[in-house]
Amino acid sequence: MTRLSGPAAHDLPPGTEGLASHLDELMTFLAVARLGRYTAAADALSINHSTVSRRIVGLENALGGRLLSRSPAGWEMTALGQRALSAAERIEEALADLVDDGDGNARISGVVRIGSPDAFAVQVATPALSELQDAHPNLAVELISATQRARQNRSGLDLEIVVGRPQLHRAHAEHIMDYALRLYATDEYLERHGTPHSITDLAGHRLNYYVEAVLTIDDLDRATESLPSMRRGIASTNVLSHVTATAAGAGIGLLPDFLAERDTRLRRILPENYAHELSYWAVGRAEALRNPAVQAAYATLRARGRRLEEEVAEQHDSRPQATPQTLSP
Repeated sequence: MTRLSGPAAHDLPPGTEGLASHLDELMTFLAVARLGRYTAAADALSINHSTVSRRIVGLENALGGRLLSRSPAGWEMTALGQRALSAAERIEEALADLVDDGDGNARISGVVRIGSPDAFAVQVATPALSELQDAHPNLAVELISATQRARQNRSGLDLEIVVGRPQLHRAHAEHIMDYALRLYATDEYLERHGTPHSITDLAGHRLNYYVEAVLTIDDLDRATESLPSMRRGIASTNVLSHVTATAAGAGIGLLPDFLAERDTRLRRILPENYAHELSYWAVGRAEALRNPAVQAAYATLRARGRRLEEEVAEQHDSRPQATPQTLSP
């Protein structure tokens, strides 16, 4: 299985072997450590916030010190908390061994929460994680759609999928896949409005892309820097709306190639002149990344991303482009 980077677990600390008698408190603490929020841990464990708080206090009383400290990124481990986390992970692993059916299903269980841009959620995460659930029926997945920059505070999520390599403290980032934004339109649109033969020919055409005023991701914002001034087509915060608008003839779409290349209604425009290269990265708390279910989710997303990269490369070579020859009567 692909392993994400992250700190190694400490040895079981002396004097904490009896922690197994505080099983509920330990598993609650483990959920808070991984998700960074009491409310998220409560949801994952199907208990209420006050129960989480009471169990953490009980465990701290048993160990004689604070396990968690509040930070802008959510609850973080103290030195004692790091040692207790190691013990909790060892107990979780031992419990999984007890109920293991021989194929590792018990280790890949629980809830994995992933924040993801819309396009990635639809084309990468949903089919990939569906396959993972087929192999591990005790695994539940929650996908929260959002296109935003990587946050310093990502509590409540096991993995956050972001556009562009993030530069963050107290987090780990792993590459998922590369892709490109390219220009697309329908044959009908090009017949009505003309086929651009150069970048400058794009001037005056409508562009379907993000709402500029609310776009917070620099890598996406820079995608239009090399384009001339274009009229606004259908601007949306949802990339799937860009695809739909372009397929409906509302203008030229600036679209992810792994989405548009699958749509037979669309033709690539100026493939030799324009491509804005981007990438997806998975970001997570160190504590979450040691969770076997999160490790499996990342490995599955990475494999799906690699397959999409290969498919897009093949489609680039085989699909027709929008040229005067292909569109002439």
